[in-house]
Amino acid sequence: MIIKKFQAETEEDAILQAKDSLGSNAVVVNIKTIKPRGVMGWFKKTTVEVTAALEEKESAEQGSTVKKVSSDNGRDIIKAIDEIRIREEQKKETHVSNTDNLVRQRKEERNPYIRQYEEKSLSEKKDDNDLEKKLESLQQLLEENIVKKDDKNFKPYEEINEDESEIEIYSKLIYNKLLDYEVDEKYANIIVDEIDKNVRPEGCLDYVISTVYQKMILKLGEPKPIKLTQKKPKIVFFIGPTGVGKTTTIAKIASKFALEDKCKVAMLTADTYRIAATDQLETYAKILNVPFKVVYTQDEVRSAVNQFEDYDLILVDTAGHSHQNEKQLSDTKKLTDSIEDGEQKEVFLVLSATTKYHDLLRIADSYKEIPGYKLIFTKLDETTYYGNILNLRMYTDADLSYLTCGQNVPDDIEKIDSQKIVKQLLGGN
Repeated sequence: MIIKKFQAETEEDAILQAKDSLGSNAVVVNIKTIKPRGVMGWFKKTTVEVTAALEEKESAEQGSTVKKVSSDNGRDIIKAIDEIRIREEQKKETHVSNTDNLVRQRKEERNPYIRQYEEKSLSEKKDDNDLEKKLESLQQLLEENIVKKDDKNFKPYEEINEDESEIEIYSKLIYNKLLDYEVDEKYANIIVDEIDKNVRPEGCLDYVISTVYQKMILKLGEPKPIKLTQKKPKIVFFIGPTGVGKTTTIAKIASKFALEDKCKVAMLTADTYRIAATDQLETYAKILNVPFKVVYTQDEVRSAVNQFEDYDLILVDTAGHSHQNEKQLSDTKKLTDSIEDGEQKEVFLVLSATTKYHDLLRIADSYKEIPGYKLIFTKLDETTYYGNILNLRMYTDADLSYLTCGQNVPDDIEKIDSQKIVKQLLGGN
């Protein structure tokens, strides 16, 4: 993994530098405003520092597995490590030898990267970027949340092999925490494998977390929300199963562009199957004072696009249906195919974060004939387990875009925050 920092007068210029240097696949990990210091700093402009990362080509072998420590609740990392160290010290006291002394000496030697991290002065720490502060708080979150402290019968160390290295212990504990938050075992193994590839055996916990944190952010990628282009109008289709909240999500997005961004927005619906679905979207359209139209066929979609050709954005609601209904899936694909220009069209697959993982896989497979869709996850307020967001991102390789977390229009929607999702998956709130 390559991590670099870029400074410029504006955020956009710094991001452009990062893209020029690392390529279009670079991910912005952190953005920080730097104010000049001292008296002379009064006459200097503030600058923006962007930390960007690029994941190097991964090994083709991603099938290795890590044994799960037998607890669905995770592990108390610090207590487990302390007990291991105590046992090691006891063994050394009873079996003192030159070899033991050599091992002890090597264990006490610090990784140069860790030593550099720990030797920062207090004044330097005050200037550390937001990413480093997040990593420090993330370690504390892991320590506090890795185990249910009210479980008196829980024995956290019973299957930890006392001969295992600290890195192996860290790996298992992080692996367990990912499984706790419903990350699929296959993807949890891929993430934990990164520890073995990138962290030296003497690395400490905060360095391990830093590596995992940055790798997971890279895997989630930058959010790709709706982006208007000079070519008008942008036609956006919303597809997905029944009951996931497509209509409400469309209303929230329409509100953002019409009210906040002052764009000209039109709304179409092809959802004539669900009772009152048309009335619901029409009501939102009246509140927002934007035009609304019902469409049934490809030709009617094209006609509506021509009618609103001077508009910035046309949002199209499609019928929700079972992923097993091939006829309705075919009808949905025909609607999205009515607009052929890729620059002018976007498609968003709307999914509920509360849907079972295996059902989500079937849904994603059923829409594979509609290429290039992005993912929207709804109902985040109804679950604390965000593993499916990472699972579907890695399974489909589709870009993430928005999250919704309630029924309030237009407030309960936001662009996906990769850092927030990763902290949640590692035991944060």
